[in-house]
Amino acid sequence: MALLEQLKQHGLRRHHAVSLELDDIQATVLRQRPEPYFGTHMLLRLDTPEGGRSLLRRLAPHVRSAADWWDHRDDAWVAVALTYPGLCALQLPEATLQSFPQAFRDGMRARADRLRDSGENAPEHWEAPYGTGEVHVALTIFSGDRDRWHEMLASVRAQLADTAGVSVLGTHDFGARPDSRNPFGYRDNISNPVIEGAGVDPLPGQREAIKAGEFILGYPSESGALLAMPQPERLGRNGTFAVLRKYRSRVGEFNRFLQQHADSDAEREQLAAKLVGRWRSGAPLALAPQHDDPALGRDPRRNNDFDYHDDPDGLKVPLGCHMRRMNPRDTELAVLTDVKLHRIIRRSTSFGPRWRPDLLDDEAEDERGLFFIFMSARAMTTVEFLQQEWINRGNFMRLGDERDPVVGLQSPQSTFTLPRKPVRQRLRDLRTFNVLRGGEYLFMPGLSALRWLAEEQHGG
Repeated sequence: MALLEQLKQHGLRRHHAVSLELDDIQATVLRQRPEPYFGTHMLLRLDTPEGGRSLLRRLAPHVRSAADWWDHRDDAWVAVALTYPGLCALQLPEATLQSFPQAFRDGMRARADRLRDSGENAPEHWEAPYGTGEVHVALTIFSGDRDRWHEMLASVRAQLADTAGVSVLGTHDFGARPDSRNPFGYRDNISNPVIEGAGVDPLPGQREAIKAGEFILGYPSESGALLAMPQPERLGRNGTFAVLRKYRSRVGEFNRFLQQHADSDAEREQLAAKLVGRWRSGAPLALAPQHDDPALGRDPRRNNDFDYHDDPDGLKVPLGCHMRRMNPRDTELAVLTDVKLHRIIRRSTSFGPRWRPDLLDDEAEDERGLFFIFMSARAMTTVEFLQQEWINRGNFMRLGDERDPVVGLQSPQSTFTLPRKPVRQRLRDLRTFNVLRGGEYLFMPGLSALRWLAEEQHGG
């Protein structure tokens, strides 16, 4: 059964308490993707401002709004985002360009130190065209129907071929089957925040809605203030910022680590759950600490309805696991860091062959990986905080130099601690299981802003 139908049965429905301008916000920002889905990421360069504006005019009718989603969720969608060099290529006024945040203007490559992108994750090892300054526009075309995806992809390609002054730098297909597993076999995209005024009722465990201004520009944030946004207001309002990071997933390396530290299939599955905080089915360890519960993992009314108040030492859910780092929920860390300011809208996608539990050699098959994509009004600040503090450090969890076991950049001395009584277990030989292949900081304009960007003259 498709995820949307599951959610409908379990309580996700159209709600009329809407205070956002949904018809001006790109659908992919606020609305859950269909499942399964099929899609393509495209990276473009704008060789002339005229070509760039012409392209945006052609694409604008295909970009669905968050309001359209309810009536057109079986159609193919197009999402459009631009880099700072892309905005420069459109020859926007200097005052407009300078109104964007410094981190966005710098670009991801220049912020490598703040992102802890060093060693094998360093920009000099990225694949082209990431970090070259040539990526100007990122398009995503996707649908829950394979034929409609192909039709929209063919239409977009035809429009690109017919638009002078635009070059295609690269394309990458992605997709999710009905069970929506990531390259390591885990059920994916389970947890996302509820956004105040977005018109969707929360599910159990999602807690209170977060102010829309933390995600969409032009609305009050958690502090009650409006966050600074690009000017003029027509450009910034109803837009958001996005982070795109492409990773190669070393599934064979991950499987070898499990084999090294666990003797049986059951023990390896439990260790895999300890590293993430969930079983591969999506069932959280907090609710199913000893054995997997696939029915729990499939149930959106239960699979996020938990916290860590009864597990302060991490005996059920290790303190350093991926999920506990990325969403501390009710812990002291959540209070100290105001976790609401670091929540993100995840829209990550996977690519490559299906997960294989018996794969030991990553070179034996085509590359697997994921595009880590998220949106937030504070996207650049948030990803730099997450990379510095929660992913590539362990002091905040009293774990010294330990790093996130799934997405952290490991060193030869890296370990992972399993809290146990009477003595904790420390697993050595942890490797970097997801290697960064490149990334970009992006701005996702609202629909009226897309039309404004396509204009010949950019007045206030």
